[in-house]
Amino acid sequence: MNVQEIKNALKTGKKVFWHHEGYEVIKDSIGQYLIKCHMNDTFIGLTWLDGVTLNGEPKDFYIGN
Repeated sequence: MNVQEIKNALKTGKKVFWHHEGYEVIKDSIGQYLIKCHMNDTFIGLTWLDGVTLNGEPKDFYIGN
């Protein structure tokens, strides 16, 4: 998935994950797109500072059930 596909999925209420369900992509209360690690409650940005380059391979992001 690319950045726009991820954002569109979240906008329509779908859950997006990276690698497995322990890493969930979220949009926080101030509009940031983040990858949340459920194992230790840490976060990283969905993208680098350029807002385009994903913090992970596009093939590793997927929509959950």
